[in-house]
Amino acid sequence: MKRWFNLTTPSGLICAVCVMFAFGFMLVPLYDVFCEVTGLNGKTKGQYQGDVISSNSERMITIQFVANRNANLPWDFSPQQEEIALKLGERKQTSFEIKNTYDRAVIAQAIPSVSPAVAADYLNKVECFCFQKQPLEASESKQFPLVFFLDPALPEHITKLTLSYTLFDISETATASAR
Repeated sequence: MKRWFNLTTPSGLICAVCVMFAFGFMLVPLYDVFCEVTGLNGKTKGQYQGDVISSNSERMITIQFVANRNANLPWDFSPQQEEIALKLGERKQTSFEIKNTYDRAVIAQAIPSVSPAVAADYLNKVECFCFQKQPLEASESKQFPLVFFLDPALPEHITKLTLSYTLFDISETATASAR
């Protein structure tokens, strides 16, 4: 009896470690599927290709812009306008101002998110600074444009949405991938 216990305990522990490793490895794809099924996370689509969908709709939607930055990136980052109203299908342009407060050049990347998440499918970005890495020299500031429109098929219950960007320092990652 004692011999059987000694063999199954290590085998059980090895199996548990393998299962935990597999779960950790599968966590990101599982999270993506979960977000897609439930509509959570508010991931936006890539760059819109095609003509702007025009609409005769008089329905007005309010969009709030939020600029966040990762704690490791002490840049100044703010929207030109904190809130705008537009008609469905109307093409709008605004911009975000970014200033590098470091004493060295840094490369940043903006990650967008839309709330409520279901509205992400109806927000079409024609031009966005989030599509590329943004290098800035020490103390340099720039205005980055955002050109977008809302699909006229936006569900009726949505009257306001928030487009949030979080800015991350990717200097080390960008340098490593360039090598």
